[in-house]
Amino acid sequence: MHATPHSDLDRFLQQLSVAPAVLVTVSRTRGSVPREAGTWMAVWPAGQVGTIGGGHLEWDAVRRARDGLANAAVQPWEHGEALGPSLGQCCGGVVELRFEPVDSAQAAALRDRLTPALTPLALFGGGHVGQAIVRALAPLPFAVRWIDSRDGVFPADLPPGVCTEHSEPVQDAVRDLVPGSRVLIMSFSHAEDLDIVAACLARHQSAGDLPFVGLIGSQTKWATFRRRLRERGVGDAALDHVTSPIGLPGITGKEPAVIAASVVAQLLLRNTATSG
Repeated sequence: MHATPHSDLDRFLQQLSVAPAVLVTVSRTRGSVPREAGTWMAVWPAGQVGTIGGGHLEWDAVRRARDGLANAAVQPWEHGEALGPSLGQCCGGVVELRFEPVDSAQAAALRDRLTPALTPLALFGGGHVGQAIVRALAPLPFAVRWIDSRDGVFPADLPPGVCTEHSEPVQDAVRDLVPGSRVLIMSFSHAEDLDIVAACLARHQSAGDLPFVGLIGSQTKWATFRRRLRERGVGDAALDHVTSPIGLPGITGKEPAVIAASVVAQLLLRNTATSG
């Protein structure tokens, strides 16, 4: 199993081992604003990571942070911006920013504080579409467990937040998935896909902790799978828990990058609906 850490946060903490920085956090908002409370960026004299929304707001925040570094500021301070009149932006809301000078002594606490809450996602299949989905998920708040029965199928340069796993038989990995995992199934064979779906539905019936099970393929493929799963004793209520085909309706392109964009948008929509 292989994992890669969250890159923006790691770059920030690596910078702290060299020199201090200023952590800029959106502490409060009112009205229409570019980013929500809790959004952060880190600024040092020669660089920055993260974003609080770009534009004049961010430019001004970077300037204020670097002024603080130049003046050896040690105490946090706050600054409010009305986006319409003061910055010439059309949002019209108000953003309160907290500027926090930090150094290497705070690195461990900052890692705990800034590590994002990630939605667990299990992706079965290391083929072209699976690889495109992993790339599309890279900047998004998902912890990806990428599973295949074949050795040597995963690329060496994994994006942050991705763990790879060889499982044979592949459906055995379903047993150990993190509760709440979203599941995408797109292995190299229909036989494996069927076994993975069956394992997911068995877990769903016993634990009810896989909120999304998505299967790649056509309506004909899913109709065939439904028939075979019924023959295994799976009821219609459980079968209705499977989303197949996956992706947003109306996006018909079959290129891996197009499928990936459609599937990731579907996952984000479902996450939004669940959190709302």
